[in-house]
Amino acid sequence: MKQDARLFTKEQWQQYLKQEPSYRVKQLWQWLWKHHARDFQSMLNLPKTLRSQLEKDFLLAYVERKEVQRSKDGTLKVLFLLPDGKLVEGVLIPHGKRMTACVSSQVGCSLHCRFCATGTMGLIRQLKSYEIYDQVVLLNALAQEVYGRKLTNVVFMGMGEPLLNFSQVVRAIQHITDSEGALGMSPQRIVVSTAGIAKMIKRFADVLPKVRLALSLHAPDDEKRSKIMPINQHNNLAALIEALQYYREKSRHRITLEYLVLRGFNDSKQDAQRLAQIAKRLWAKVNLLAYNEVEGFSWKRPSKAQMERFAGYLRERGVIATIRESRGRDIDAACGQLALRHASFAQRAV
Repeated sequence: MKQDARLFTKEQWQQYLKQEPSYRVKQLWQWLWKHHARDFQSMLNLPKTLRSQLEKDFLLAYVERKEVQRSKDGTLKVLFLLPDGKLVEGVLIPHGKRMTACVSSQVGCSLHCRFCATGTMGLIRQLKSYEIYDQVVLLNALAQEVYGRKLTNVVFMGMGEPLLNFSQVVRAIQHITDSEGALGMSPQRIVVSTAGIAKMIKRFADVLPKVRLALSLHAPDDEKRSKIMPINQHNNLAALIEALQYYREKSRHRITLEYLVLRGFNDSKQDAQRLAQIAKRLWAKVNLLAYNEVEGFSWKRPSKAQMERFAGYLRERGVIATIRESRGRDIDAACGQLALRHASFAQRAV
């Protein structure tokens, strides 16, 4: 049975190519991760006999761009086709000098957050490292194609919980930051967003201290957070705060708290007071996001005035609070909507 060439590490290639000159590993590596060769015969600086052997032993698999939606605000939402026919989403977000790729780490998600379209799918499977990496590569190509600019930032805020696919996310980030790859991005331009798994936050701090971390908080106390995020029942705020303090000590980065404002649920002055206490304890900044309404969900979007008022409560208490502009509201804006709407994906998700 053929092995997946794009899951091999450099160490594994060194072992496989031990009869070849040592520079063959670098040549092959660059074909796989910089030039995106779709077949071994196109790797022209490798001997023909080696190319034929690689063809016998390995398969090459890549992610394809299937569908692109363009918003009036310039946001591009992309449906990606995986090698096995399943689908995930990514988003390209132009904003000032920044060009940000938002990528997925799982097909579906197991956490079942009560406001999230992706959560209704359940977890279908984990993404492989190259399936995550290819999303970034394809979004980078799209940025140059449409806007004439390369990516400046990558955020793991798409479908899935990155810390529950830890090993593959780590390897994807290593490829994204690899100077011998196609992107060579600084790890400080990458943000991994988590719903909050305390032990994995600590592991993240140990393995990727240069990568930035965001917590999807969305409620300032355990009672409310457990209502909308079942994971909080096993990873309460006390445990998360302790883990985030560990991350901050390791990384020296300011933590970001993502807070989705749900009208009439988590937007009171008392909620802001509690949120401010958490933010100040963690030396964190807060990104406020107005909920993008999803068909079949009862949550409502707050008004602009409500968002400004809530941000004002935080700022009065010395917290850096930014209202993140909602992007792509005229397309399938909420995470998972485009994939859910696609009929073939819906059949696979059942």
